[in-house]
Amino acid sequence: MKISIIGAGAIGGAMADGLLMTQDIKPSDISVSDPSKAVQKRFTGRGVNVFADNSKAVKGADIVTIAVKPWLVETVIKSIIDAIDYDHQTLVVIAAGVSSASIKKWLDKGDFRQPRLFLCIPNTAIAIRESMTFLVPVNATPNDTKSIVKLFDLLGQTIVTEEHSLAAGTTLASCGIAYAMRYVRAATEGGVEIGFRAAEAQQIVLQTVKGAVSLLQATGNHPEAEIDKVTTAGGVTIKGLNEMENAGFTSSVIRGLKAGLK
Repeated sequence: MKISIIGAGAIGGAMADGLLMTQDIKPSDISVSDPSKAVQKRFTGRGVNVFADNSKAVKGADIVTIAVKPWLVETVIKSIIDAIDYDHQTLVVIAAGVSSASIKKWLDKGDFRQPRLFLCIPNTAIAIRESMTFLVPVNATPNDTKSIVKLFDLLGQTIVTEEHSLAAGTTLASCGIAYAMRYVRAATEGGVEIGFRAAEAQQIVLQTVKGAVSLLQATGNHPEAEIDKVTTAGGVTIKGLNEMENAGFTSSVIRGLKAGLK
């Protein structure tokens, strides 16, 4: 499977990094295209095919991934439209808020043909193969979808959803990784205030969050079931939780997620 990534910045570059960590995709089967000399330099020497010309990167690929800012998607599609093999290549577009209707319009060559198309929203943990990725099949058969899911499952976990749910997935997982990191930062700062050095506080918080995630994944329990195990009557944990709730912890999280939909 040969994969071309157009736009190797924060997300496209992270995807390339994740693919390079797998044993299933050879570096020589990955192509990245980006106008930035710094980005090109980052991948040169890692066995990846590096291009500044998008059309050249597309040729020979089985999967063409466009990972650019939403307002650049149309420009990029127009730069590669003559190079895309509509009958044999699959197009994956990673760009929040860009509709399939717009993409199909930009891909229209006037002969009613369209390539296999997937809308895709991963998060930056794709760089270490721990992404939560959402996929929306547009022009795709079940077998096409199975193949693309298999690819992104190499880079974390994948959920196939409908286009109207993609914005919610974006705020919950793509934006959500930033929200989780903001908690880590806040807890680390609190750890410093109560007596730990900054590096120690961050280590403690990271391991604690990792342990909480692993525990929930292993047991399948609702978070409250695990919270109940550590909240004793009159204890410090329930006092801390209630103080956070008094400051609007849960409502702030929900409001933040909903704001991401606007």
